[in-house]
Amino acid sequence: MNLDGSAQDPEKREYSSVCVGREDDIKKSERMTAVVHDREVVIFYHKGEYHAMDIRCYHSGGPLHLGDIEDFDGRPCIVCPWHKYKITLATGEGLYQSINPKDPSAKPKWCSKGVKQRIHTVTVDNGNIYVTLSSEPFKCASDFYATGDFKVIKSSS
Repeated sequence: MNLDGSAQDPEKREYSSVCVGREDDIKKSERMTAVVHDREVVIFYHKGEYHAMDIRCYHSGGPLHLGDIEDFDGRPCIVCPWHKYKITLATGEGLYQSINPKDPSAKPKWCSKGVKQRIHTVTVDNGNIYVTLSSEPFKCASDFYATGDFKVIKSSS
C-alpha cells in the first residue's frame, strides 16, 4: 500500500527504474551486479555503452558476471564461464558457429539461436545508473534461472 492507503499498481512497481549505482563506479569495474525488483541482473559498461541482462546464463545457469567480454563477428558478447556460450550484449542472442556439411572446406560462420537472454534497459541520469526490467511479453530461456533457488547475489539479511 502507498502512504495514502491506496493499493500500489503491481505493474507499475515491477517495471519502474531502480538506481543500482554510480556511473563512476561501473566505468572503473566495467560491470556490476544488482537486484532489481527481486530479479538479479548484471550491468556491463563496454566500449562506452551500458548493457544489462539476467545474471544467470540461459543454458545452464552459469554466472555471467564472471564471464569475459569478447567480440564475435563484430558483436560484443559475454562468454559464459561454465560452458563458453556466447550471448550478445545488445540483444541477448545466443551465437554459435555453423558450417555447411555439404561444403566442409567452407569457413565457419556465426549464426544466431535467437534471443535467449533477457535484456533490460539501462539509463544514466545525473551520474546515477538505473535499470528498468524488460517488459517484453515473450518467454525467454534465461527466465528459468532468474527466480527461485538460483540466486547468486547474497542478501545482507
